Amino acid sequence: MTQRVLIIGAGPGGLASAMLLAHAGVEVDVFEAKPHVGGRTSAFELDGGYRFDLGPTFFLYTRVLEEIYRTVGRELRDEVRLERIDPQYRLLFGEGEEWDAAHLDATGDIEGMSAEIARLSPGDADGFARYMADNTEKLAKFRPVLEKAFESWLDLVDPAFLKALPYLRPTASVDKDLQRWFSDPRVRLGFTFQSKYLGMSPFRCPSLFTIVSHLEYAHGVWHPIGGCAAVSDNMAKVAEEEGARIHLDEPVESLIFEGKKVVGVRTKTGEHRADAVVVNADFAHAMSHLVPDKLRKGWTDKKLEKKKFSCSTFMLYLGVEGRYDDLPHHSIYIPGHYKEVMKDIEERHVLSDHPAVYVQNACVTDPGLAPDGHSTLYVLVPVTHETPNVDWSVEAPRYRELVLDTVERELGLTDLRSRIRAEKMITPDQWRDTHFVHKGATFNLAHGLDQMLVFRPRNRFAEIPGMYLVGGGTHPGSGLPVIYEGARITSKLLTRDLGVEFDWTVPETPPAHPPAQLPTPQKSSDLEEVA
Repeated sequence: MTQRVLIIGAGPGGLASAMLLAHAGVEVDVFEAKPHVGGRTSAFELDGGYRFDLGPTFFLYTRVLEEIYRTVGRELRDEVRLERIDPQYRLLFGEGEEWDAAHLDATGDIEGMSAEIARLSPGDADGFARYMADNTEKLAKFRPVLEKAFESWLDLVDPAFLKALPYLRPTASVDKDLQRWFSDPRVRLGFTFQSKYLGMSPFRCPSLFTIVSHLEYAHGVWHPIGGCAAVSDNMAKVAEEEGARIHLDEPVESLIFEGKKVVGVRTKTGEHRADAVVVNADFAHAMSHLVPDKLRKGWTDKKLEKKKFSCSTFMLYLGVEGRYDDLPHHSIYIPGHYKEVMKDIEERHVLSDHPAVYVQNACVTDPGLAPDGHSTLYVLVPVTHETPNVDWSVEAPRYRELVLDTVERELGLTDLRSRIRAEKMITPDQWRDTHFVHKGATFNLAHGLDQMLVFRPRNRFAEIPGMYLVGGGTHPGSGLPVIYEGARITSKLLTRDLGVEFDWTVPETPPAHPPAQLPTPQKSSDLEEVA
């Protein structure tokens, strides 16, 4: 008898789970509230033909998704065109009390990166090779840990975890750990700002996560042609070809319980029952809206409010007349008093008057994202998550002007305002209300050691029989490659629990099949209407 699984949400984790489970022979239905797949890894289009990724703007450590594709008999690079970005990004350092103004073009080439470092701090140039060697070994030790389910406290004495422990350095932050190789704080930021991918400050993020920047330098930073949403669209296509059914514009209104066990969902089309339910939604939002408080004693609303959540982001998506071909694909401006900016976000929960800013100028790599002779600029500013200290209905217009001032001044785009032809803004309140992100914390639960591994919501949700989790709020954590790995962990648990026999060995060589026809990026008529 075929087992049936329902997946709530067609984000990256839900799509990866649908691909794997359907290929394993499970009957799969995915229910998505939006009229498109991808969750925050989706796209939208503004008037005039400017296409933007909503959330993630690049891929790193493609190995995990490549292995998932190979598991279902495909090859990722036959399905989606990936372009490597080099330099990976330009770091621009504003002059301040902590350093002098400078810039650093980050590259994965060891000689090239060592030369870049030497421009800022000659004594640190040799540190790059040593950093890479140390983190190569750290990643090798922690990969088995991050690729397994943590089902109980006993997993903390698993041999793989015990072997990795000496590399954990639990009392050190990412920045502190990097001081072993780099004395100049600007150089360290080339290897520590990536902690923002986890929504955390490098001065508080656990030292384990020095491996994140290592993944960039060792495996590259990649842009999917058409944007990251092109990957989500292809995953949905593959999942459906494997037999999964994806129901768009059909939010789950409630769960069906028999005692404590979840046995199905209710949507506008009625009741849908299954052997298991996978929740691919913001964890805290899903728990507080779909699961009665009495059924989740370890994760009650009261306990959730005491958890640490990541930062949020203030977003500007700008359709611009003209090209900025001298501006790299990725630019990151870091003010000279960066530590104080991080305290504003994580401790004081106020808006900084000297924000750090990330700008993606994707059209230098992928000109089809805008009309001929035009550009898309994706502007992201890390800010505090939801707090009584900030009223975005009042602050949003002022902050827009502050951010545009910073971009024009620090990135040299002096005529930006006059070129803007289309625009969209997203504040933390909108992440919360429109995209169902608890507290607007776009990177979910923070990744402190007290909220990782066995302390993070588990892939098989122990408190609700029949419920499984994927996404940034569960083990192993947030970030696209980690979310994909979490989907693989959950899918392995599910097939085992449902008695579905499946060989999870990843083929060592690509499967033999003809290359797929690369899809043309969707136009506005196919995308969600965006105000």
